[in-house]
Amino acid sequence: MKSILAMFALAAAPALAAAQSHVLIITGVGGEPAYTQKFHGWATKMADAVVESGVPAANVVYLGETPALAPQRIKARSNREGIAAAFRDLAARSKPGDDVLVLMIGHGSAEGDARFSIPGPDLTAAEFRALLEPLNDRKVAVVNTASASGAFLEPLAAKNRAVLTATRSGNERNETVFAQYFVDAYAGAAADADKDGHTSLLEAFNYARIETQRFYDNQNRLMTEHAVLDDTGDGKAVAEPDGKAEGAFARTFILGRDAAAASNASPAVRVLYERRRSIEQQIESLRATKAQMAEADYEKRLEDLLVSLAEVNQAIRKAEGGR
Repeated sequence: MKSILAMFALAAAPALAAAQSHVLIITGVGGEPAYTQKFHGWATKMADAVVESGVPAANVVYLGETPALAPQRIKARSNREGIAAAFRDLAARSKPGDDVLVLMIGHGSAEGDARFSIPGPDLTAAEFRALLEPLNDRKVAVVNTASASGAFLEPLAAKNRAVLTATRSGNERNETVFAQYFVDAYAGAAADADKDGHTSLLEAFNYARIETQRFYDNQNRLMTEHAVLDDTGDGKAVAEPDGKAEGAFARTFILGRDAAAASNASPAVRVLYERRRSIEQQIESLRATKAQMAEADYEKRLEDLLVSLAEVNQAIRKAEGGR
């Protein structure tokens, strides 16, 4: 353990230049009071969970259908004007390399253009893509938990971006429950499969996918939603990412982790966090060049980087007393 810390300390910077995490939560039109309350409950639970994980409260913004429902929690109405303003503010506050999660909770449709239902005229997938463009040099995850959300996959796909949807296509139009379990993944420890004390986007997706399946099995109901993930930018999503070909980006997307390290860790452990960030960036760069590489070479280099990442995570756990 001491040798690992000493090796990394040779290249130590005076302080950790931590990436910041930012979370934008948008709840759409409920259609009836029960749904409005349900969406609000999930949104506030998610906001509290990510703050607990280390995301600064000032970096968590919640837009809702009815701000009067919780004026101290809901920053603005989730109509077109409120959403556009929130994205402009997000682009101004964040910096290249920061982690940005956009979580959409509500109803959707895919008759004609793919849409997310909000107060007033709905927002289309194409309009969401335009709102995301100023964030292209950030690490972005867009999670659309609405019905028919699978129609957002291809329009939103881009490099350095993960897109998660509650349905695999726009044809799955029934009410979804994926949002509940995705939020639960961040609100508890059950989703932390590698037990490193943090929940990655990949872990949250896998947990929510499995729990959604369990919900339908327990209810003895035909499953009408099938969550999928794309984080390679090709618009071709998978239901069970392996963390390599699909899921490597999501595996390294962890809210609040580096910010917490910057404020709480010892100088030696901060170096380990720097090393982890460097490896994650190498993984992202490798993924960007996959099309120009032989498959065997790509798999070998990716495997080596993932092993290095696991070793650094293990060193961090030991240095932090096994947390």
